Amino acid sequence: MIPLEARHLAAGWWGVALGVLSGAAIGLFFAKEEWMGGYGSWRRRLVRLGHISFFGLAFLNFMFAITIRAAPAWGSILQAASILFLLGAVSMPLVCFLSAWRKPMRHLFPIPVLCISSALTCVLLWLGRQS
Repeated sequence: MIPLEARHLAAGWWGVALGVLSGAAIGLFFAKEEWMGGYGSWRRRLVRLGHISFFGLAFLNFMFAITIRAAPAWGSILQAASILFLLGAVSMPLVCFLSAWRKPMRHLFPIPVLCISSALTCVLLWLGRQS
């Protein structure tokens, strides 16, 4: 079993790599003004959001890895946060790209939002217990 800290460091670096790769892929077409319906179109905004979410959630995974390192006895509340952060890191860009592809997929956004907000709640509750 991979230790939690290593798991979140890996998730963070994979998020950065996927952010770079997705940015490079969509960057090939950004000069085309009408690509995906134009700069302000739903599809193009959601693709950009998916690209950026890789970086944002990578940052959260890095911060969580640091938190775990500082927490010698992290317990089940941080184990739950771990699972939720990883699910959020996978589901947020996926839902963004799916929503860009088919607009009704936007109804899936509560999944990554609840994962990340629940993970943050777990961390904050754990921090509250430490003081």
